[in-house]
Amino acid sequence: MGEEIRLHEGELNVMELLWANDQIAAKDISNIIKNYIGWEKNTTYTVINRLIAKGAVSRDDPGFICRALITKEKVQEIETKALLDKVFGGEISNFINDYLRHAKLTPAQIVDLESVIIEHKRRS
Repeated sequence: MGEEIRLHEGELNVMELLWANDQIAAKDISNIIKNYIGWEKNTTYTVINRLIAKGAVSRDDPGFICRALITKEKVQEIETKALLDKVFGGEISNFINDYLRHAKLTPAQIVDLESVIIEHKRRS
């Protein structure tokens, strides 16, 4: 997968089900999404087919069994980079400064952030 796969919110709803299950039939995806989001079967199948076309999902017959071809971690990486590029000029420091200016962090969250930075320094 050389090209980065961008997913919209509706596609992420389907992907969350696939990431939580090794494989799942499209009819089961449709039933679950109808119960939680209210989409009709055709809407869900349209989204599944779009995900297949993007290379994010594979479909096997019989049973229209779907599997994720991209990990949640990879999607998070792609979407984080896109957000940073779009809103913060590609600079993580701009994001962190803006976030910390508005966030009310607990002492435990501050320790966690410090640990992440220390670990990053060790790996660099």
